[in-house]
This record gives sequence, structure tokens and C-alpha cells, in this order.
Amino acid sequence: MRPALLLPVLLLTLACNSKLERAKAEDLIRKDYPVVVPVTVPERASAEKGSPEHLRLVSLKESLDKSGWFDSTVQADGSRETFTFRLKPSAPKDIKAAPKGFSMPAAEAVFVRAVRMEPTREGARVTYEIRLDKPTAQFPLFQALHPDVKIGQTKPRHATFERRRGSWGLTGTDETFRKAE
Repeated sequence: MRPALLLPVLLLTLACNSKLERAKAEDLIRKDYPVVVPVTVPERASAEKGSPEHLRLVSLKESLDKSGWFDSTVQADGSRETFTFRLKPSAPKDIKAAPKGFSMPAAEAVFVRAVRMEPTREGARVTYEIRLDKPTAQFPLFQALHPDVKIGQTKPRHATFERRRGSWGLTGTDETFRKAE
């Protein structure tokens, strides 16, 4: 091969093997945020008295009773109690029916930054952080179910990238929440 042709071929080869830059990864991930963090209220749930699940249901019932958005009842059956929650017509419109219960926005999770980037055979894997932000009026219900969660707390997430036609593309994340509207 002639030396004049060798240089463009070498530069093209190097360009195709370039690493994913942190700023590029962050820009691609940031497009999918913020996401809505929902709280799910079961229509019916049962637990053994004194169990951790029972304590969470009692706390949830107390929070729902304070909100005034739900009618709640408890029925005892031996050592178990069954909690039933029904949405009142006067409840906020952002409370939606969900499989086996009701779903409502509790907060948003926002993208913070990429923490670690690892090359893979197919492309790259990026570990990034999200932060719980912008609580709604339903956030106390979320905390009744998840007492260890606080506003401002960060959580790790992971994204995968592949190189396609000379540029990097986001192929997926392990984010479980949906994009805010």
C-alpha cells in the first residue's frame, strides 16, 4: 500500500475505535430524565399481625386516612388483617388506576452524573447516578412504604452503549421509572 493512502486508512481506523466520552454519554442519558417516581397503593393487601409488612400497611393506612383521598377498611381474620383501600371521587386526578391498585406520582428522579465508564466487547457500560427530587403532595405516602428514602438521595443506574455507523448510541438502561411528561 502506498504511504499516501496509509495515513487516511490509519486515521479512519483510529476514529472508529474511539472511546465513548463522558460528556457524550451524559448527554445521551440525560435525554431520558427526569422520570416520575410513583407510589402504588394496593386495592387490597393482607399481612400477619406484627410482621414488618403489617407495620407498613398500618403506616400506609394512617397516611391515606390523613390525606382524605381514600376510604380504608381493616378486617381481622385470626392472626391476619386485610386492608382495603378505595379511591374517593374527590381525590386528585393524577391518581390513576394501576394493576391491583392505584398509582400516583410521589417525586421525580433527575440525572446527576456518570460515575464510571467500562469498555465492553459490544461497546461500553456506564454507571450513573440519579437523585430523588421535587416531592409531590403524595410523597408522605411513598415514605410510609419506604421509610429509608429521603429527598436528595442518590441511586446508581446503568446504561449500555454501542458504536453504530461511527457514532455512539444508547442501547438501554436499567431505569424502571417512566419519563416525566
